[in-house]
This record gives sequence, C-alpha cells and structure tokens, in this order.
Amino acid sequence: MALLPDLGRPPEIPASAMATAMALLETGRLHRYGEVAGTGGLVAQLERAFARLMGRSYAVAVNSCGAALFLALRAAGVRPGDPVLMNAFTLGPVPGALDHAGARPVLVEITPDLTIDLDDLRAKAKASDARVLMLSHMRGHLCDLRALSALCCELGVSVIEDCAHTLGASWDGQQAGTFGLAGCFSFQSGKHVNTGEGGMLVTDDPDIAAQAILHSGSYMLYGQNGTVPPAEVMERWRGRCGNYSLRMSELVAALALPQLPLLSARVADWNASHDHIAARLAQAEGFLLPHRPKAESYAQSSLQFRLPGWPLEQMRAFVQAARAAGVWVKWFGSELPEGYSSNPAQWHGAQAAEVPRACQIQATLCDIRLPLGLSPQECDAVADTLIATASATRKAHHAPA
Repeated sequence: MALLPDLGRPPEIPASAMATAMALLETGRLHRYGEVAGTGGLVAQLERAFARLMGRSYAVAVNSCGAALFLALRAAGVRPGDPVLMNAFTLGPVPGALDHAGARPVLVEITPDLTIDLDDLRAKAKASDARVLMLSHMRGHLCDLRALSALCCELGVSVIEDCAHTLGASWDGQQAGTFGLAGCFSFQSGKHVNTGEGGMLVTDDPDIAAQAILHSGSYMLYGQNGTVPPAEVMERWRGRCGNYSLRMSELVAALALPQLPLLSARVADWNASHDHIAARLAQAEGFLLPHRPKAESYAQSSLQFRLPGWPLEQMRAFVQAARAAGVWVKWFGSELPEGYSSNPAQWHGAQAAEVPRACQIQATLCDIRLPLGLSPQECDAVADTLIATASATRKAHHAPA
C-alpha cells in the first residue's frame, strides 16, 4: 500500500514568486504606497490582475479574507445591532466578521448537501428584516446561485459572498464571487493561492470599492491602487471612512501574482484527487457524501463526508483513530472549536438553537484537506485508511452501519 501523504502540505510557492520577493526585500520598500512618485507597485498589479480574472470592475487587496468580509459588511451599510443573515455551516472568521462589525447573526439552516436552505432563508429574512446575507461557500460547496440571487432580489437582501474556498469555482458558467454585491477571497496557506495570509474583495459597485479602499488604509494615496472608482466617488467618501489598516503588503502581492496563472491547473489537480477519494468512499459502508449538481463547477481542495447516525462518542473515536493511522480528519461536531473547524454552538453571538438541522448534520460531518500532486495510489491509501478505520470503530462500538 502506498505511504500516506501529508494532507496538510500547502501549495508550493513558485520559484518566480520567491525571486520577486527576494528582489523586493533587497529594496526594503515593503509598504504598498509611496509618498514620492509612488505607483502602487505589486499590490496594484495584483488588484488589476485579479479584477480581470474575476471579470469585476474593482479589486481591493487586504491582509485577510476576514478583513475583506468585514469591509464588505461595513461598506454595505451594516452597523452595530443590525441583523445579518448567514448560513450555519462556515468557519469562525465569518461570524467573527459580523462580530467585528457589531452585527447580530441570524443563522440560516443548511441542506444535507452542506449548502444554504433557501426556504429557511426566505423565512428568516422576513422574520428578522435583515437586509444583508453573508453567504459562505463553505468548503467549496455552492448552492443554486441563480435561485438564491433571484430570491434575494425579491426580498431586497444584498449578498456578500465568502469565497475563501471557491476561487476557480463557478455555477452555471458564472464564477463564484460575482453573484453578490461583493466577493471575498483568501490567500491563506491552505487556499488556492498560497501567500501565508492575505485576501481580496471584488465588486462592480464603485461606492463599495471606494469605502473598502479608504477603510483598508489608503492614507489618501488611493490613486496608487490598482482599480480605483471615479474621482467624484472617492471624494464623496474620503472624509467619511476611518483608516482600519487592513491593506495587503507588497511582499504578499509578490508571492500571489505568479500563482494566478497556475489556478486552473491547480483546480484540475485538486478535483482529480477529490473525485478519486470521493468515489471510493461513496461505495463504502456508512459513508455519505454531498451531492454535486451538474451546474456546479467546483474547485475542491478538501473533501467532506458524513457518518450518519453515529453518536458523539463513536465520532470522537473515529477521528482519533484516523489521525493515529495517519489521516488528519477534522470533525465539525466537536464540543470545542479545534483548528479549522467549528459549529454554531461555538460562535460568539450566534444562537445554535435557531438551526437544529444544521447542528445535527455537522455532528457527524468530517473533512480532510487535499494537497496538490496526490497520486492515484496515495488517494487509494487515504480512502483505504478511512474505510478501515470506520469499520474498526463501528465494530468496537457494536454499532450498525
């Protein structure tokens, strides 16, 4: 059997990115603006390239996806005490962005396929009078974005897309991150572009872009940004936006730029590994995987599965045994938040009782990260380990499939 791969291995940094970063370090000019003859440098180049990639008018580079989410909420008019809708399957930075903005989260149920429940969205939007939805495409799973967009238009709800896990994904031919008022992306080490940390906000709305630019920390040197709204729009907002010091550094942009052309090849690599392991697990006893609609073109750098009907003690034993066997499984049903997994009961200000079905689904939901470059043999080794561990755990607990 093939040796188990390191599932936590991040995407490699291209040699060209390292060379650009080293050349930048030699200059010492790591700040994104220059008071004398500044051009915006690599951050501005990245903004222009990312806006072209997404087909959006504006891209604002910031220091994390969480910062982009906060700026999008702020620019959308969310103020302390306002209700904001959010699906109940996501990570801590999403409710954290709401908390940062002082908003009150209104949790929306999810389906067994890990996407937002549109019927519950309609009910919660009407009951709460919320005017903004923070839609998390958690772990790369897209809902029917055409139907969601139509519903939110009907309800008068603006959509902010959390696309931390969906760079390169699309629904019915349209890229994730382009259905809402703003799309927010992550360049964290486990994501599709690896800069260690970093994020991007994209939008077609000049007022959203202007506020994001000013709030991110432009020091009124916003002419050096890569994509800037018209002067009259910037003038309208320049005296009304505090500097939150959230903008991306030159060094991060140096690492990111050479990775954008690699995105399609990376997505194909990740999806091949995902589909190989998913096919094996789908045929095994006890495993349940989300359904992927034909309209969804995913960019799956991780894989999710459920073990329906398993009690918490049995789930905990499975996770511990899988990790001991060499496959680092994350579990969304743990009592305490751990690493890159969490659930509604663990988010400050959220009411888990509002979403009993989401909590029930996540109680038996597991997740593994997928590194680039897995061979078919390595994929089989991962699948074999998960299947054998589940079988042994089931027998140890005298439980049915």
